[in-house]
Amino acid sequence: MTLTRRQVRDLLAENGLSPSRALGQNFVADPNTVRRIARLAGVGTGDRVIEVGAGLGSLTVALAETGAEVTAVEVDRHLLPVLRSVVEPLGVRVVEGDAMTLDWDVVLGGESAGGGDRWALVANLPYNVATPLVLHLLARVPAIDRMLVMVQREVGERLAAGPGSRAYGIPSVKIAYWAEAEVVGRVPPTVFFPQPRVESTLVRLRRLPKPPVDSDPERLFRLVEAAFGQRRKMLRRSLASLVDPAAFERAGVRPDARPEQLSLDDWDRLASSV
Repeated sequence: MTLTRRQVRDLLAENGLSPSRALGQNFVADPNTVRRIARLAGVGTGDRVIEVGAGLGSLTVALAETGAEVTAVEVDRHLLPVLRSVVEPLGVRVVEGDAMTLDWDVVLGGESAGGGDRWALVANLPYNVATPLVLHLLARVPAIDRMLVMVQREVGERLAAGPGSRAYGIPSVKIAYWAEAEVVGRVPPTVFFPQPRVESTLVRLRRLPKPPVDSDPERLFRLVEAAFGQRRKMLRRSLASLVDPAAFERAGVRPDARPEQLSLDDWDRLASSV
């Protein structure tokens, strides 16, 4: 059974624990929500699932109930004994570590390079690590070929944003290089303990078989980061040190455009013309 709000509170109290603000801990305390997340993740028997930031195990239990093989990662050593007591009886493997510095080849059984079984990542991610972690995994761990992440609404909108929208920025372009992303649901603050002041969003990402453009990502992203670093400026000004005027013409990109107006294809042509 997944954890209710009362069970979450009791587990914390019985073990002398409290949510860490430094780690951005807001535990999901609603069985319907975690089952909804597991359903939207589309995982079940035969699937291999990695959960980052498992906490007390509420979402972990819902994932295990689907029949999937679940590995739960948790960085907070104080929570680990409680997490293990909740999920290991269900056959879940618990790994201690920071997802940004983990040896993913070890965690995924030698398959982080993408040569073996596919993995799905499902996670409730705090604001400060959500974007860098998702981008890190897309760039470095191809064995994880799909994700369902719960993040702060503004973060989720940036991950899935398209050209021309206010949310469109550096993460949006980088995500589009690696994957398809879509917002598939919203989660109110009331399902968490403690209750945050922000709404959360569920974002589904599916890794593309290969990037949809040919540019080297390092060159491409260098232009994207430089332009969005001064997003109110026209490209001819923000990219003056990287792109000569003739390159804009070769790429068919207006030099007076602003970065949020360019699609991934536009960025690709510009990077190829430099």
